[in-house]
Amino acid sequence: MRFLVTGAAGFIGSSITDALLADGHQVVGIDCFTSYYDVAQKHANVAAARSHDGHELLELDLAVDEIPSSALEVDGVFHQAAQAGVRASWGSEFETYTACNVLATQRLLESVVRHAERAGTAPSPVVYASSSSIYGNAESRPTVEDALPAPISPYGVTKLAAEHLCDTYRHAFGVPATSLRYFTVYGPRQRPDMAFHKFAKAALAGDQISIYGDGTQSRDFTFISDIVAGNRAAMDALQSGSRGGTYNLGGGSTVTVREVLDLLVEIVGSPLNASFGDPQKGDVRHTSADTSAARAAIGFAPKVQLADGLAREVEWVRGFYGA
Repeated sequence: MRFLVTGAAGFIGSSITDALLADGHQVVGIDCFTSYYDVAQKHANVAAARSHDGHELLELDLAVDEIPSSALEVDGVFHQAAQAGVRASWGSEFETYTACNVLATQRLLESVVRHAERAGTAPSPVVYASSSSIYGNAESRPTVEDALPAPISPYGVTKLAAEHLCDTYRHAFGVPATSLRYFTVYGPRQRPDMAFHKFAKAALAGDQISIYGDGTQSRDFTFISDIVAGNRAAMDALQSGSRGGTYNLGGGSTVTVREVLDLLVEIVGSPLNASFGDPQKGDVRHTSADTSAARAAIGFAPKVQLADGLAREVEWVRGFYGA
């Protein structure tokens, strides 16, 4: 089959791309290589895919540029492109988030619909990367999908808006679309602004680890291979006739930041120099995913335990920085 992956040079998009190529599929990737973090890492993410005969990478901005018709001739779309980061989404930067997360999603969905109309075919199914940030400080945990969304960051607001766009295009134009709410994804290729990447890098270098908050905040951590498997299972369901839905993807490893630091000590084999500070605006206190709906609908079953996944990320960070 042939798939379109947006955000194809990012952490999750490149991981999905590699998995699809490994199974013999063709992939058209789209990425605009924003400078939110070092583009050298993004180029490293797609280095292996670039050498693959079944891969094509287009550098364009979904919020501005037209998607070539040939790139829309696919069996499905994995929409991973977004401006990431809760803490950076305040103030004047919100314009970037609305463009990259809301407008880009609307224009992608519109392109899928118009291409199908021109070709006289059904619209390609779309799997959209949403976020647990749409819940905010959820009143109940583990949190189920029908909990009232109450994002506490502009980033979360834009991710929820894009979910609604997927629902709108499903109901109005018959686009089979599923939104997957990711809970704190980690593993090799993780963005350098994310906690595990920063913790591992500092731990290996013997540098101070700066923690936002007192360390008792908790997250449901999900390893990258489980996220990739969840995306592919969601796509399989859409291709088998499902109209789509909204599902949590969580790893079932809900632990505090302090517990993560204890694990990191065991992995690197040396004490850490950690400091604790004020929490940041937009950071939720706790997250925990109820994944029973995803298990029932698409067979989602996370396999990687936190200790093993964190060790794999540490080894990747060690190799990436030559630590």
